[in-house]
Amino acid sequence: MQRKIMISLAAIVLLAVFACIFLVGQMIHRGFSTREQPGVVESSLATAMRDAAISARYKTMKNPVAVTPEAIQEGMDHWADHCATCHANNGSGDTMYGRTMYPRPPDMRQNDTQRKSDGELYWTIKNGVRLSGMPAFGAPGDDDMDSWKLVAFIRHLPSLSQSEEQGMEKMNPKSPQEMEEEQEEENFLNGSATRSQSQPTHHHGKETP
Repeated sequence: MQRKIMISLAAIVLLAVFACIFLVGQMIHRGFSTREQPGVVESSLATAMRDAAISARYKTMKNPVAVTPEAIQEGMDHWADHCATCHANNGSGDTMYGRTMYPRPPDMRQNDTQRKSDGELYWTIKNGVRLSGMPAFGAPGDDDMDSWKLVAFIRHLPSLSQSEEQGMEKMNPKSPQEMEEEQEEENFLNGSATRSQSQPTHHHGKETP
């Protein structure tokens, strides 16, 4: 009986080794282009490693910031200015940078993100995610209120209104080209207004000496 168990275990180990060799071979053959979505195995391993990296005490931590409209608005403004470049204003991750990152930014409105605890979201914002495009934000410590307000806004993402999303566009960072185009448009409009005001008024009819 013991010999059969040993043979079965050896067979399982061999299958696991061959499976790993096959997967590594497939990855090498396919390459590591960021244009492709990670495979199931790669995604599962990355998710497991990320979850294991989060300190246990953060997994039950609650947001110390009162979730008021003001707190959500401050988190929204911070998100539009710092996070939307990769995550999009609505949290979908469908941006120029997000579409070419590896792995892709998750859709923050979906259950994979929303079911995480406040502390897990906070930890990810503060510490980033290795081997991804997610950097660490904020100063060390658990009293970073800006990051906690971001957590409050992330909870608000599934119910983000169209008007809120449009308002966030004013806070989004702009490229030098976009800033130049806006300045040219503003100069043009200001120039048109100035010319309109400076045009002389013409009176029809016979002039008196």
